[in-house]
Amino acid sequence: MPAYHSIFLGDTGVQLIGNFPLLPLRTKTRGPAYALPPLPPSVSPSDVDPDSESYDILDETISLFRANTFFRNFEINGPADRLLIYGILFLSECLNKVKSNMDQRSAEKALINGALEQFAIPGDANFPLNQAFEAPGDRQQAEQLRGYLSQVRQELAMRLNQRLYEGGAGPSKLLSFVYLQRYQFASRLVTLLVDP
Repeated sequence: MPAYHSIFLGDTGVQLIGNFPLLPLRTKTRGPAYALPPLPPSVSPSDVDPDSESYDILDETISLFRANTFFRNFEINGPADRLLIYGILFLSECLNKVKSNMDQRSAEKALINGALEQFAIPGDANFPLNQAFEAPGDRQQAEQLRGYLSQVRQELAMRLNQRLYEGGAGPSKLLSFVYLQRYQFASRLVTLLVDP
């Protein structure tokens, strides 16, 4: 059975920096991403319909995290898959920061601080998947990509915190997320089959 790929692979007109897409996001965080409309008040952030105009790659990343964690190989079919991989790796990093005895406020602080830490972008020597990502063409593109990834990281951290503490009661889903994270998508992603 193959890994789950992004439904955003067919999106056309998406700006690319190197081969990394700048897909629209449903976010209030400032940055270069095009902002999608907010969710209607009646829709839970954990139950966004993929056909909704507010559904974005970050919703998809969180929903596919569990399933894609178990795959050793992941064939990259396009730019949206690269963002999906980046998001899954960042979620794994986030789960290492949250402890089972943390309340929601402490977890939020840890996750946001982790999202704001200095991080590598494609092309940097310490970026973990340089073999699958192209470096930005120039310094301006690098700064734009850094701003976009910062936006992605902050929004993913906030959404993960909402999922873990859904309903305000303790870390409801933390144990299942941590259990799955132990499969360490990053270390199991031994083979990346890159598109030509």
